[in-house]
Amino acid sequence: MAGLPEIELADTQPGYSLSELREQCEEELTDGDKKLLADYFFLRHDCQNLVKLLKNPDAEADGSGNYTADQYADLMTSAREMNYNVKRYPAFMSDFVREYPYNKDTKGFYAEDELTYQFLNYAITTCPNQMIRQWHKLNLDITNFLTAVLARKQGWDAGEYIKGEGEVQEMIRQNATKDFDLGKEYDYVKELMKIVEEEDPVRKEKMIDAFKWLWLDEQTFYDPFTIEAVFAYLCKLEMQYRWANLDVKTGEETFKQIIENLRGEAKVPEEFIRK
Repeated sequence: MAGLPEIELADTQPGYSLSELREQCEEELTDGDKKLLADYFFLRHDCQNLVKLLKNPDAEADGSGNYTADQYADLMTSAREMNYNVKRYPAFMSDFVREYPYNKDTKGFYAEDELTYQFLNYAITTCPNQMIRQWHKLNLDITNFLTAVLARKQGWDAGEYIKGEGEVQEMIRQNATKDFDLGKEYDYVKELMKIVEEEDPVRKEKMIDAFKWLWLDEQTFYDPFTIEAVFAYLCKLEMQYRWANLDVKTGEETFKQIIENLRGEAKVPEEFIRK
């Protein structure tokens, strides 16, 4: 970690690629730590590739995941031809492949969203590392909250559009208040309400990423040489690439403003602070 350059969300030219950083991880990390990153960071890229290949078998998968082209083919073939899940792939991925032909034309089924949720649920329920597990839970809770607010604005039943089971999901289903009464239990909901009120969709996405960036900072500030710090660096680097094609000056100034506002106002929720 000491040899990696410091990065900020406003940076418009990421200094590393994910593949370059992964190569360093392969050289420096223990087998256990490498497995954590493979299972709970890079596997999400495999999920994205899997959806792409299910939609178009001739598509080219990017190289950010764990699997080769032959392994994706093996995963899809084994899932379709067998009534059980082979242990060399996570069960949720085999289940998704097997059910995809029946779901793909169903109204309201969005393959990318569904497999992303399946991955988050897998990470939340199986990851042995508390910080990484809480990161995925935070992402699911944020997505559920923002989805529920949007659904309510459209006059829909918010409870029908959220994923998973837990306190946040239950409160969304049971409460009709502006913030589903979540603000009483989760301090970060106050910041999400400000994000909800932002009308510019691009700025709204930037505000979400800025909030997540600061959460990662909070988690690793006192432990900068741990596997949690490596995971956080990967997450941040991925955010940078997401916005790398933005207008340089506008993107940098916007992120700087959002970050400064959050630093002064945001409080990382206690339930997500690693003990």
